[in-house]
Formats: sequence, C-alpha cells, structure tokens
Amino acid sequence: MLLNIKLFASFQTGRFAVEQRECLVETSIADIADELRIPRGEIGIILVGGRHVELDYRPTSGETVALFPLLGGG
Repeated sequence: MLLNIKLFASFQTGRFAVEQRECLVETSIADIADELRIPRGEIGIILVGGRHVELDYRPTSGETVALFPLLGGG
C-alpha cells in the first residue's frame, strides 16, 4: 500500500520532509518509525489524516502520516 509520510522539525534532518512510501498492509506507525530510525520515545505527536493516533495504529492505503518530535521549552 502507498502512504504519504510527513516529517517535521528535527525528524527531517538526514531524511525528508514529505515522501510517498510503499508499505505492507499490516504496517503500524511503530514499524514506520523503526524503518526511518526515529526512536519511538522521541515522537511527540502522530497524526493520520489530521487525527491523533498511537504507535500501534495501522494506516490504510492513501493515508497521510505526520510525525512530530517532542518539543522542549521553558
């Protein structure tokens, strides 16, 4: 299946901003993060189609997955 993957902020470094990727039907967000070598503990927000989801969510073909890092501040 084809997914649109969007990475934000520091996740783009050495990767990409937006990319279409071919994934297996049973692929979860955690699998995508692992494939991109993004540590799961560094993911702050996950959106699929603009809706908040968890790492175990399995997107369907054509969906857009957006990964945002944890943000620090003070």
